[in-house]
Amino acid sequence: MNGYLKYALAACAAIGLSAAASAQEKLKVGFVYVGPVGDFGYSYQHDQGRIAMQKALGDKVESTFLENVAENDSERAIEQLARSGHNLIFTTSFGFMEPTLRVARKFPKVRFEHATGFKRAANVATYSARFYEGRYILGQIAGKMTKTNTLGYVAAFPIPEVVSGINSFYLGAKSVNPDVKIKIVWANTWFDPGRESESAKALMAQGADIISQHTDSAAPLQEAEKAGKLAFGQASDMTRFAPKAQLTSIIDDWSGYYIERVNLALAGKWKADDTWGGLKSGMVVMAPFANMPADVKALAEKTTAAISDGTLFPFACPVVDQSGKTVECKGGKTLSDEQILSMNWYVQGIDDKVPQ
Repeated sequence: MNGYLKYALAACAAIGLSAAASAQEKLKVGFVYVGPVGDFGYSYQHDQGRIAMQKALGDKVESTFLENVAENDSERAIEQLARSGHNLIFTTSFGFMEPTLRVARKFPKVRFEHATGFKRAANVATYSARFYEGRYILGQIAGKMTKTNTLGYVAAFPIPEVVSGINSFYLGAKSVNPDVKIKIVWANTWFDPGRESESAKALMAQGADIISQHTDSAAPLQEAEKAGKLAFGQASDMTRFAPKAQLTSIIDDWSGYYIERVNLALAGKWKADDTWGGLKSGMVVMAPFANMPADVKALAEKTTAAISDGTLFPFACPVVDQSGKTVECKGGKTLSDEQILSMNWYVQGIDDKVPQ
């Protein structure tokens, strides 16, 4: 065998080994969280989804997360993951939308997924959950359980996801209690236990005997229990923090979605799609109904089933805004997804203004 032939065979063998090694390379998947994974709420649930994905796919993937990332500093964090060889990056807060798009333009071969946003690109998908479905159920429970007819709501930021949740909660309460009123305190944070506690206290000082929240710590729930009031958890089952106060909680279950999307990336079938799952798909799950009479529990279970099977819609038409105007019904018998996803107004009966 001459020298050239030996060289050629050795080169071919090397190429074959390299290709095999490349085929066995793990898909690097990154996650960016707005809060700490120890919030036991929103960011915690995303990380539970990551852990489930890692467990399901084993050595096919390698996952990384960055936690407690401020929205105004998120571009740097997202780019850090892109530069360190991550092939698929999930960014999980509304305020990460524009930073995700900017980084995606710099790294066109990296795939990105943004949670709770609405802007997509060739390499940017979007996904969210229909949290408002669960909030309608919370509203019905609250409407039945309140003794003061005053409900309190700790809100994060005035984005459509939060505003639609407030509206759905109030419509649910109103459907079973025409005398109910709602008080809203804007905490202007996703995660700040101190500020969330003060917000809950302020609501109870205004007569609220049931507290709901769209912030991520268990602090409002804990304050309710201290005061002998009732409340709802947020994003995960928070029973452990206030077993005497929690009526139920909306659980965000991202596990199935993360497993599916990473599998698509592994198979080379990933596309920049939009996903909006709810009770039917299992992306929204209700924690056990507790601390309530049997008839209220039965109502909650019936409403959960009706929303799941499509016979009850929180935003069924007619929907009237707080000015008394009937909102155009673009979804046939309900408000359209686009109307809900862009909601920046309150329904009739809410005596407050959406912050601008």
